[in-house]
Amino acid sequence: MSEKSSAGKAKFSAVTFDLDGTLYPDSRLFFKLTPFVIKNWRLLRAMGAARKHLRKTGEYHGNFYELQAKIMGEILGEDAEKIREKTDRLIYRGWEPFFHDMRLFRHLVETLDAFKAKGIRMGILSDFPPVTKLKNMKIEGYWDVALCSEESGRLKPDPLSFLEMADKMGKKPEEMLYVGNKIRYDVDGAIAAGMKAALILPKWRKPPADVAKRAFVFYDYRNLRDYVLQ
Repeated sequence: MSEKSSAGKAKFSAVTFDLDGTLYPDSRLFFKLTPFVIKNWRLLRAMGAARKHLRKTGEYHGNFYELQAKIMGEILGEDAEKIREKTDRLIYRGWEPFFHDMRLFRHLVETLDAFKAKGIRMGILSDFPPVTKLKNMKIEGYWDVALCSEESGRLKPDPLSFLEMADKMGKKPEEMLYVGNKIRYDVDGAIAAGMKAALILPKWRKPPADVAKRAFVFYDYRNLRDYVLQ
């Protein structure tokens, strides 16, 4: 689909979003999580190392959660099944209450309303389970598809999770815009899958020149709304 739109027609028939750091500023979650991070730093470090390993090597086989727990267990010297239960209880489910009344980016909701009014399909693709988070943030009603990349067995920026999102949305990748806040995971992953990409940044941060050429960079959701609709 051409990026040039005719009068009254949106550039894209579907817009999908990352969640963490894209629908709300990262700093707001970091502040809430500080006591948890101090208490559970070893578990978090092991999870981060496991996910880094999986992204780097592409050694995905079988159940993603079992493999992640196995690697974490090897790092921590603990039983993998116990690590899996602990990770689910403390991180996957344990973080969800932090999203109650999370302050979203300004103008996000009005932008979603504008897209919905135009009949644009919308989705969420996150590296962590998004459904309960969206409910707790009180924006669960906007999404045609809410997908966790872990369900595909591939974390971002692997194109597979983006392509699975396109399939579930009933769209071709080139018809879609993916909105995120990370260059490597969001911009690179979306473009590798054949989608267009948009990158939200804090006002003080300038994007690398090559990224500005490959993606639409914005600092205010009103700019994204205008980019898509005008």
